Amino acid sequence: MCYNVENFFDCIHDSLSEDTEFLPTGIRGWNFTKYQKKQAAIAKVITAIGGWDAPALVGICEVESEKCLYDLTHFSGLKNLRYNYLHHDSPDPRGIDVALLFQPDQFKPIFNKAIRIRIPGFPESRTRDILFVSGLIPTGDTLHIFVCHLPSRLEGENESEGKRKYVASVIREKVDSLYAKTHRPKIVIMGDFNDYPTNSSLTEVLKANPVSASVSEKKLYNLMYKMQSDGKGTNKHLGEWGVLDQLIISGNLLDSTGTFYTSQQDAHVFDAEFLLENDLNYLEKKPLRTYVGMKYHDGFSDHLPVYTDFWY
Repeated sequence: MCYNVENFFDCIHDSLSEDTEFLPTGIRGWNFTKYQKKQAAIAKVITAIGGWDAPALVGICEVESEKCLYDLTHFSGLKNLRYNYLHHDSPDPRGIDVALLFQPDQFKPIFNKAIRIRIPGFPESRTRDILFVSGLIPTGDTLHIFVCHLPSRLEGENESEGKRKYVASVIREKVDSLYAKTHRPKIVIMGDFNDYPTNSSLTEVLKANPVSASVSEKKLYNLMYKMQSDGKGTNKHLGEWGVLDQLIISGNLLDSTGTFYTSQQDAHVFDAEFLLENDLNYLEKKPLRTYVGMKYHDGFSDHLPVYTDFWY
């Protein structure tokens, strides 16, 4: 699964990042009680998705620190599930990073690194690293995972599009390298892309295709493409749902005769009722957030998580 948890900050000042608004003395009045509630909320979502079986892999976006991950895996409802995690501090101005939680009996990391992003033409731009992890799964195969959080649209969709295209090109280059060096690599790319499955950063640059009847093992396929065309979403903006959070896989992971596989039907947006509230402005429902503007709302996130079941 992958989940943008929306501003999972600890309560300790990091002198290297702009985290002052999420301190007890900051404008949001963030404190240890709210931090514990946020921690419990994230754990509730992960355990609810898993049901009787905890998700083997959980990509996390918008987590501030290793302390957040340690507390989440040791002092929340996840403590008995024995998650381990991988995380690197990124140069993001606010200090928010990506991370990977994993069940050690289902996934054994053999390599991980933070892929630093330096956007040409924007020497002062600092954005999240891409977390790249390779690990062994129970079949004995190696699974290659990218966890990413592409640059936001805050400065405008068109104005920021080039940045997202560049990050997508970095991921594509790494994917091509895996194909060149590895026989039939099994690849999963997940995260908050801040673009929809139909945007050019995904279709033209990353070359993530909709799942079709004819699948090539050397192409990438976006399991969330159909969700977008069906009018579903992980985030609601001005009354419109859109799928910003996506799971993209190599074509060989759609081969049901293989040792490890998934399908379009196994992929979902997790839209449990407890994650939603009434949308008084645009009708129907919207995500139940932690903050609405500067007002504490005691919710979960402005994003819904996505997940898929793999079989082996």
